[in-house]
Amino acid sequence: MAKKSTKSAKRKKGSSGLKVNDERIVKIVGVLCLFLSLYLTVAFVSYFFTWQADQDKVLQLSSSILFNGDIEVQNWLGRLGAFTSNLFFYWGFGLSSVGILLLLIRLGLDLITRQPLSKFFNQFLHMVLVMSFISVVLEFIFRSSEFSWGGLMGYSIYSYLASFLGQIGLVMLMILTILAAVIWVINPIIQLERIRFSTDLGSLAISKLEFLTAWAQSDEEVKSTTKKSAPAKKRKPLFNELSGEAEANTDDDGTLKPSTLDYSEDKVEEEGIELNLPETLVNFKKAQKAKADKANQNPDLELELEEVNIPESTAPAASGAIISNSVVPDMDSDKLYVEEDNKDDFEPYDPTKELSNYTFPSVDILEEYADQKVQINRQELEENKNQIIKTLLNYNIKITKIRATIGPTVTLYEIVPAPGVKISSIKKLEDDIALSLAALGIRIIAPIPGKGTVGIEVPNKNKQIVSFKEVVTSEKFQNAKMDLPIVLGKTISNEVFVADLAKMPHLLIAGATGQGKSVGINTILMSLLYKKHPSQVKLVMIDPKKVELFPYSSLDKHFLGYLPNEDETIITDTKKAIKTLVSLTVEMDDRYDLLKKARARNIKEYNAKYVNRKISPKDGHRFLPFIVLVIDEFADLIMTAGKEIELPIARLAQLARAIGIHLIIATQRPSVKIITGMIKANFPARLAFRVTSQIDSRTILDAKGAEQLIGKGDMLLTVGSDIIRLQCAFVDTPEVEEAINHIAGQKGFLEPFHLPEVADENGEMGDTNLKWSDLDPLFEEAARMVVSSQHGSTSNIQRKMQLGYNRAGRIMDQMEALGIVGEANGSKPRKVLFVSEVELLNYIDHLKAGG
Repeated sequence: MAKKSTKSAKRKKGSSGLKVNDERIVKIVGVLCLFLSLYLTVAFVSYFFTWQADQDKVLQLSSSILFNGDIEVQNWLGRLGAFTSNLFFYWGFGLSSVGILLLLIRLGLDLITRQPLSKFFNQFLHMVLVMSFISVVLEFIFRSSEFSWGGLMGYSIYSYLASFLGQIGLVMLMILTILAAVIWVINPIIQLERIRFSTDLGSLAISKLEFLTAWAQSDEEVKSTTKKSAPAKKRKPLFNELSGEAEANTDDDGTLKPSTLDYSEDKVEEEGIELNLPETLVNFKKAQKAKADKANQNPDLELELEEVNIPESTAPAASGAIISNSVVPDMDSDKLYVEEDNKDDFEPYDPTKELSNYTFPSVDILEEYADQKVQINRQELEENKNQIIKTLLNYNIKITKIRATIGPTVTLYEIVPAPGVKISSIKKLEDDIALSLAALGIRIIAPIPGKGTVGIEVPNKNKQIVSFKEVVTSEKFQNAKMDLPIVLGKTISNEVFVADLAKMPHLLIAGATGQGKSVGINTILMSLLYKKHPSQVKLVMIDPKKVELFPYSSLDKHFLGYLPNEDETIITDTKKAIKTLVSLTVEMDDRYDLLKKARARNIKEYNAKYVNRKISPKDGHRFLPFIVLVIDEFADLIMTAGKEIELPIARLAQLARAIGIHLIIATQRPSVKIITGMIKANFPARLAFRVTSQIDSRTILDAKGAEQLIGKGDMLLTVGSDIIRLQCAFVDTPEVEEAINHIAGQKGFLEPFHLPEVADENGEMGDTNLKWSDLDPLFEEAARMVVSSQHGSTSNIQRKMQLGYNRAGRIMDQMEALGIVGEANGSKPRKVLFVSEVELLNYIDHLKAGG
């Protein structure tokens, strides 16, 4: 007993000490691994921001950085953090070194939870392979970058494989590796009728269900024993524990038994069903019944069955029959897998998706006027009616009927002449009726088109203002199903007049100074801003007067289109106006080429095909917004440029309708030198405010009448042979500016809508007389970045150098002018014309020397 007690005392005494396999040591090592992973995470994140500052201090892997206190680094974890992160990123696997963190976390958790390390070593080998592959891929993609994306390991493997296989062979090897990995991980089942991807999750669910079913069956047998019923037959296991394969239904001599597929309920309950097939599924109905019987006694069983969640309909004819995997049935009704198409590739293209949060200007910012409703003055109507009848009777002209239609500024008196009265005799009395009524702006329409009456338009003494808010909130405008709806104002019958600019298809506006021409242009433009999304229409504005259209310059990221190398979004210079018009003709030709490739007749058919993804952007196709060219003071351009302006205008007017380019041209005096026959022939829609003479009226309208308008928005619109008198809706400058500010304050497109760049008179692109002193201070750095990456993109310069888009665009234009990059190619990057950085530096030295 004494010896035994002594041994136990020694054992107790030794238990308080540390052993090599002590559980506490293992857990401490696990916590240390987790802490080390956290430490490396901070070091790695810091490396992304400080590697340029610290690289020259840690590049040699010398121990001086660890033991020399005079060395200062920027890494958040000091010299050790800089040394460690550089060791993994620069000398190791690059960015894929993040896999080390995952391994450390897994090792720490396995040690803490006392898991066997055999699985960890297997995962360690897999992770090393994945890290090596990712480092090679990163080095292949970013091989020209200064940052070591793939590290020394990735660079070494990539260099050897690239020299051994070539670039194309390396790409094929990487694709083959990816496919092999997918097959290894997913293990797809490929059959003739369809391809299904079945992961190991299916096997896991089947094995789990088999175990639960066996449990339920054994429980039923226990129940039947307690009830003193006949013991159930001993069944063969449905699944092998490891492979999940059913035992072969064979005789003692090894021959297969004939299968009798009896799916009756009683048969299943007594004997069960066995099929002579290599793989089977369990009896789902029986398992569900067993689950219901054991729900109260074994909650865990119910939980596990619910997790499996395999529908009962899998069993054929609601029986417990077993289904084989060797002959795959039609599984459309009972999905053991998910089969879902990539809907993004088949959804219609939405041009408004990039600015999906765009909001239209509110009508609350628009002004209302107290006198905007038409006031009926009975006394004035009676006086004018009596005066018209009296004047006509003075010339022996009898009428049988007269009626009045009251408008906001003009009242139309329709008279029905007595039989035998010549209409020409009424036309001659225009001045006499104006004299008798003491009114300016009387206009006689004899006869009114479509009616058997003669119209006499008489201005009202009290004129009402037609506000833009009134017409833009009207149902006629709000429900307009037009491509480019514009609301011009109200007719003399007090109806809102809405037209489609796309069907006009161009609009010529003329009127003397102060008669409402600028307000009319603002009304048209505001109509588009209140109705169309920025992705659907673009405005190109030319304003030689420099003061009329300048508020719209804030819409450069939303609605405006202009040349890429222009600082001013509203064109005011004549030479730039010529370039813009020529650029529009180039855009027109490009669009016609796209329509030809897409076999579409007009922009609506083309965009419909693009939206429905019947044509692909891979073939150069793109969504085409409508383009509205607005030119104010057209006469000034004609006088200064002449044919250089007239020819592209005539080309656009003749051809641009089908591809969605529409023109709005305004001028003060519509003389035949300004509005030539070629221009008039292609502008069937013309809008005339009051002009000074009948000659000007005939020039713009091919008819008189514009000289008799009363001004202040009173206008005549001719479309074809019809002439309509309208009162233009009034929109004030503060209202325009507030609507523009609302739009400009929202998120715009990353890049403005740039027109195609065109050649100067000398045939060269851009300004080729640039000197080094004229270039941006960051030009050299940007040029080196572009050449080293071989990626000529303005957005790339903007993002990597943290510049504004305008400055980055100017730098890109300077590089184009100096021949470093090629011309703009739509949304694609420009072609880089320098192959190496050494070649670029020699060229820059030449520029600095004054070459």
